[in-house]
Amino acid sequence: MKECYAKVTAIEGNKVWLDQTVFFAFSGGQASDKGAINGINVLEAVKQDDEIYYVLEKEPKFAVGDNVKVEIDWSYRHKIMKLHSAAHIVYYFFIEKAGEQKVIGSNINIDKARLDFAYNESISQMLPEIQEKTMEVINKGIDIKTFEDEKDPSRRLWECGKWLMPCGGTHVRNTKEIGQIKLKRNNIGAGKERIEVSLVS
Repeated sequence: MKECYAKVTAIEGNKVWLDQTVFFAFSGGQASDKGAINGINVLEAVKQDDEIYYVLEKEPKFAVGDNVKVEIDWSYRHKIMKLHSAAHIVYYFFIEKAGEQKVIGSNINIDKARLDFAYNESISQMLPEIQEKTMEVINKGIDIKTFEDEKDPSRRLWECGKWLMPCGGTHVRNTKEIGQIKLKRNNIGAGKERIEVSLVS
């Protein structure tokens, strides 16, 4: 879904609360969606406890109780979906090559996805093979599913072929949607290695 109508439940200055939404708020390392509420740009959607509030670029003229149109920037969202799905596939090929390694950080934004590992050696020599294998999976057109965990309804799962992991983020429906990717190594300190994933337009 790219848009919906929602009822305004609270307003504090340029912060707005709604009864429903299509926005993804920053969570699990994935950037907040961009978009608009009744034509006013949303700078950020923020998750706070079990609620989401929206920081608008200016104070709204609408009032509590009003119905408003909620729209996400689809181009922005779709790029993040591609990068998030690609990052998961890269993760599995990395641990296939290097063994189970501790993930010490991750982030998905409009420019790139990154995976940070506690690892004592340079990963530079691994990246060409990991990129090649990732592109093979992307080009195969494997379906990607996200769904509620039956054992724990508060958790969502991501599935692609043989891979399954907890993830509440947004993803493409098929690996072919991702397109061409490029991997880059970034040394972020002793015993730390970063893989950066970017889209090739």
